[in-house]
Amino acid sequence: MTWAKEFVELDKAIHDRESFDCGKTELNDFIKTEAAKHMKAGISRTMLLPASTPLPNGKYPICAFYTIAPSSINREDLPQELAKKLPHYPVPVFLLAQLAVHHEYHKQGLGEITLVKSLKYFVEINFHLRAYAIIVDCIDKEAEQFYLKYDFQELCKHNDKQRMYIPMKTVQKLF
Repeated sequence: MTWAKEFVELDKAIHDRESFDCGKTELNDFIKTEAAKHMKAGISRTMLLPASTPLPNGKYPICAFYTIAPSSINREDLPQELAKKLPHYPVPVFLLAQLAVHHEYHKQGLGEITLVKSLKYFVEINFHLRAYAIIVDCIDKEAEQFYLKYDFQELCKHNDKQRMYIPMKTVQKLF
């Protein structure tokens, strides 16, 4: 199975969420049951890379996806050298809420492709609505190691997960 050329917004009518399996229950459950609800409620947007050919049921399997949302962090949660330059109220950030690759595509570079695509998308949004950084809450140590490879830095613990960040200025320089 090969993936399509472009990421598109999740559409329950044409994307087969049930067959998605990245090996992480939390992410599998999110794409199957929560992503569409969150989009309908207007709290996040899920973009996915479908397979290039449909299943017999006419729906396209999901090869990878990412979910984004607006967010904010308390100035106090930032490293002191950064916090002292910022206002004394919550700082706007973008949240990379979910990122997952179907297990069939592990170790093929699709995680990096998905991350780069999400970062480019954040740069586009930042042109219209500014944010200080992109944050991500790592599901486990494997996720932490993935984001560390791409210059994300440890920020704090949040809901028992390691929260990491990368400044928007750094991301903008990449593109």
